[in-house]
Amino acid sequence: MGKIKSLEDLKKKKQDLQKKVDLRERADQAEAYVQIKVGMATSGIASGAKEIYDFLVENLDKRNVEAVVTQAGDMGYSFAEPTIEVTKPGEEPVVFGYVTKEKADEIIEKYIKRGELVDGILPQNYRTIDEE
Repeated sequence: MGKIKSLEDLKKKKQDLQKKVDLRERADQAEAYVQIKVGMATSGIASGAKEIYDFLVENLDKRNVEAVVTQAGDMGYSFAEPTIEVTKPGEEPVVFGYVTKEKADEIIEKYIKRGELVDGILPQNYRTIDEE
């Protein structure tokens, strides 16, 4: 935002800054919220991950879904970019591939809000060091 020329501009600036503060506060207690990681390595960005990230941030806020959306590096699913990992409080993470804005909308409405599984879940193809 450029120069503040009106009360409306000032209110908009305050609202934008408040959103950033709220996001930082939620990040400190991330386990209590839905966590979404968007794969934003080179292949993810080239496949449209930035648009998916922006869509998720905007639409989760509009729908009053308390979530922390972060950028991640390569998640190991380059063949299925853009990919997102969704972790609901107390549950195991689920990775979705080939995510479009329409698919992201479906993930918000069906999986995050109602707990319904949707197409596009990628199988786990890795194990942590602790699991071996």
